Amino acid sequence: MRVGLFGIGLSAYWPQFEGLETRLVSYLAMVEKKLKREDVEIVNLGLVDDPDKAVEAGHDLRRADVDLIFLHVTTYALSSTVLPAVRRPGVPVIILNLQPARAIDYKSFNALGDRRKMTGEWLAHCAACPVPEIANVFRRSGIETHQVTGVLEGDAHVDAEIESWIEAARVSHVMAHNRLGLMGHYYTGMLDIYSDLTAQCAAFGTVVDFLEIDELAALRQAASDAEVAAARARIEAEFDIEEGCDPAEIDRAALTAAALFKLVEKRRLGSMAYFYVSEPGHLHEDIIASIIPGCSMLTASGIPIAGEYEVKNAQAMKIMDAFGAGGSFTEPYALDYDDDVVLMGHDGPGHTAIAEGKTKLRPLNVYHGKVGKGVSVEMSVRHGPVTLLSVIEREGRVSLLCAEGSPWQDRSSRSGTPTAAIVSASVRAPLPRRGMPRGLRITARSASAILPTDWRNLRNSMHWVFRGSHNLTLREEQEMSDTGVKKLAGGAFALALAAMAAFSPVLAEENRRHPMLLPNSNRSSRVSARA
Repeated sequence: MRVGLFGIGLSAYWPQFEGLETRLVSYLAMVEKKLKREDVEIVNLGLVDDPDKAVEAGHDLRRADVDLIFLHVTTYALSSTVLPAVRRPGVPVIILNLQPARAIDYKSFNALGDRRKMTGEWLAHCAACPVPEIANVFRRSGIETHQVTGVLEGDAHVDAEIESWIEAARVSHVMAHNRLGLMGHYYTGMLDIYSDLTAQCAAFGTVVDFLEIDELAALRQAASDAEVAAARARIEAEFDIEEGCDPAEIDRAALTAAALFKLVEKRRLGSMAYFYVSEPGHLHEDIIASIIPGCSMLTASGIPIAGEYEVKNAQAMKIMDAFGAGGSFTEPYALDYDDDVVLMGHDGPGHTAIAEGKTKLRPLNVYHGKVGKGVSVEMSVRHGPVTLLSVIEREGRVSLLCAEGSPWQDRSSRSGTPTAAIVSASVRAPLPRRGMPRGLRITARSASAILPTDWRNLRNSMHWVFRGSHNLTLREEQEMSDTGVKKLAGGAFALALAAMAAFSPVLAEENRRHPMLLPNSNRSSRVSARA
């Protein structure tokens, strides 16, 4: 992934104020250091200080195929040095309104005595000056305005927002290069899961690859003893195999898993959705009834697989996986009115990497609502905060919905289903809806409507969405101190999910059409004006 960076200034200042240009270039170098990541290439164009350089910068950024642009405002600059640079690449632009210090050292400033030196020093702190001008031009030019406001160094707020934008860009890059395999057909009658594949491709850039179960059957038939033995060894290593599991069923699952691994490699898949019924006793029924362990192992290794041909869920799982959090198919199935919890889970594959303890492999004499019998997985979600993500469609348009909660550790189920009990939070709740427990906090919010400055409103509250398919992921907590954050964590995770909308015109348009905002949402910057 490539990230573009350039600073802006005014060429007329350089001969007037000695050392100002050099000082501002040093600020830009500090920003470049702040943006560096192992998997990110920074395209730094330096200081753009006149319209001609801005035109050339636009060509350079387009040639570089950047995914995101950071515009560092170092001092006052004309908006004509910005617009040509950002129009041509056509990617999100983040205005970095970062001043070198929390405040001007007024005592030292006034002691300078020389008016020219004082003006030069003042210009070195004028990052905020052209930001309204730039925002005005962006708005009139149809360019979304995003900004990060704060101090150049030692500002955890700035570091968290920059981290979230980079993560959002990286995940959007992953999604735009992802191959989604689809095998079989939808679960008949589940009208809500029928997806508009063109809309999904338009929103994320996904490449869809249709698969035939016959191809999987051929790979299964051609699997070598060594490949099957390796898959069996992996099952034994990754799962806690319960007594009562028929060894023949484990062998059958290992054979199917070996074929799945080869299919994913052959088709270069990054994710997959499947469902199949077949006929009793048919080879395809034998395959589909032994597919769960292999799908679970693939999901845990970066190739998320969703059952029931749930395309939207496969997309959500891939997003979560790209964030490094790991996503597992889940849905609400019951409410606990006594303890104010929502019971969630889903049959079929689970994400073993986000399980609390080792995932169990259990024998099932029947797959409820599905064909065949065999072994399935059972897991509880690792203890700690969780984030739910839904990819939903409205009239052919795609948007994101997210929620947060915590697993309820005193609940367990032995149904052979990946499951979790999610505790609702106890803060800032609307009035309960009829039929819901008084303590259950029900709020709805579109992830594409959350601005980077809003993430604090998401912490410590449970946001629940009663529609679409839901994707459950572990979100590791990390303290966000004044020294900055080391990785995406806490509320910054929701921030980065929100920022993803900026990378897709389809998601951005859906947000404008159907915003779902929580009360007291803060769309302003962190800076408060004083009269």
